[in-house]
Amino acid sequence: MRIGITCYPTYGGSGVVATELGIELANRGHDVHFISYSQPIRLTEAHPHIHFHEVEVSQYPLFEYPPYDLALATRMAEVAELYELDLLHVHYAIPHSVSAMLARQMLACDHVRTPRRLPYVTTLHGTDITLVGLDPSYLPITRFSIEQSDAVTAISENLKRSTIDSFSISKPIEVIHNFVNCDLYHRGIGTPEQRLEFAQPGERLLVHLSNFRPVKRVTDVIEIFDRVQIGSCPRVC
Repeated sequence: MRIGITCYPTYGGSGVVATELGIELANRGHDVHFISYSQPIRLTEAHPHIHFHEVEVSQYPLFEYPPYDLALATRMAEVAELYELDLLHVHYAIPHSVSAMLARQMLACDHVRTPRRLPYVTTLHGTDITLVGLDPSYLPITRFSIEQSDAVTAISENLKRSTIDSFSISKPIEVIHNFVNCDLYHRGIGTPEQRLEFAQPGERLLVHLSNFRPVKRVTDVIEIFDRVQIGSCPRVC
C-alpha cells in the first residue's frame, strides 16, 4: 500500500508512535509518505520505502497566526495525487484530522483530474481529546472531523470512553495500544556491576522519561523524587 502519515514531528508520544509505525510498515514493503512541517525526530536513517514531504507555511503580514492546517491539507492532497496514495493516517486530531478531511474533499471535487475518494484514519492519542479538543473553540470541529473519519482508533480504553462521553461520538472507535519493537527495545538482565554505573548500593534508582511539557505534571514528578530522596515514600515501584 501507499500510505500518507501525518504527525507532530517533535518529542511527543504521538509523533514517536506514528514514526515507529511508519518504519514498521516500510519494513514490510509498504510505501510510507510522512507529511509534516519538519522531518520526524525518529526518522534517523534512510529507507527506500520512506519519504518525507515538508509542509511550507507562508508568512503573510495579514495573518497573525499562519494557517498551517490549510497548508497541510493542500500538501496532503498534492502528495496523494502525485504518489497515488491509498489512504492517509493522521495522528492527533487537532488539526490533522481536519486537514485530512479537507484533502479528501479536494480530491473528490477535482475538476481537472479524475475525482477520487481518499480515505483517512484518525488515531487519538490523549491531550488532543482530553485538553485541546474539549476547548469550546475546537470541540465542534474536532467532533465533526472524527465523525467524518473512515476509521478511528484510540490508544487506550480510557481514551475511547473519554472521547465518547465528552464528544458524544457515534463513530466506532477501535482501541489499538501503543507498541514497542521488542526486537529493538528489550529489558536486559541487570547485574550489580551495571547498577553501580547509576547508583550506589542501597541507593534508590528512579528513571523518568518525558518531554516535560506542563501537561505532563513535571512538578509532581519532582515532588515524588524529593519524597523518595528524604525517605518519606517507603514503598517505591
